[in-house]
Amino acid sequence: MQNGKAVLVTGASSGIGKECALRLASRGFRVFAGVRKNKDGERLRAETSGAIIPVLLDVTDSASIADAARRVSGSLDAGGLHGLVNNAGIAVAGPLEMLPPEALRKQFDVNVIGQIAVTQAFLPMLRAARGRIIIMGSILGRLALPFLGAYSAAKFALEALAESLGMEIRASGVSVSIIEPGNIATSIWSKSKSTAMDTAGDLNTGKWDSYRAPAEAFQRYTDRASANGIPARRVALVVEKALAARRPRSRYTVGWDSRFLGHVAPLAPARLRQWIVLKVVLRK
Repeated sequence: MQNGKAVLVTGASSGIGKECALRLASRGFRVFAGVRKNKDGERLRAETSGAIIPVLLDVTDSASIADAARRVSGSLDAGGLHGLVNNAGIAVAGPLEMLPPEALRKQFDVNVIGQIAVTQAFLPMLRAARGRIIIMGSILGRLALPFLGAYSAAKFALEALAESLGMEIRASGVSVSIIEPGNIATSIWSKSKSTAMDTAGDLNTGKWDSYRAPAEAFQRYTDRASANGIPARRVALVVEKALAARRPRSRYTVGWDSRFLGHVAPLAPARLRQWIVLKVVLRK
């Protein structure tokens, strides 16, 4: 049990973020849960009998980040903030040719720039505690899939940012770890499919002719992935491990697929790797 060490979890309304907030609260952390809606915060508070402190936080809004930082800072003692779990994220899906620039910007605004902006705002509190920064990456930060190019690009970016940030702030005593989950059973896949359809429009129109069949195959793949993924609570256990470890590692994998692909994918020739991905994802 962690005796009230303070932790902020972003994107805590659902999925991995929610499981992290619940798990950490149950283990004695004092959890500030970043949510975008009051009702989500109240639901979290009710589930934990008040053990979780909701904080309104939109990672793409500088004023919202500043307000959240002021609120958390005002609630901390001299011990500072022990952990920041940068989890907030979305998945923009669709063929890169068809994604409008605003969709690409949204992907990076939430998953990359938002994480850095939150880190900048809370780093003084983390320095006071010699705390830990946890960045929620993905195995898709080391292996790209068709129709998830925007999402993978953002996760690839987080790999670089985590490594650079870790070196830059090492002397301050704050550690940086990136978590690389594999296939996790969360709503992000169904949300990404819905977003793709909204962004792309009707797959039956002429401009979609070259994408219609593979896009439908990809949708079937995401349905299987959602049904067969491991529970999000497995990721929460690894996040707890990173926050509690005396010497946290710079990278944690979650799931057999993440461990396997993380070792094998970088070694395979690009053409072979892409052939295998197409066989698995599109059943070609």
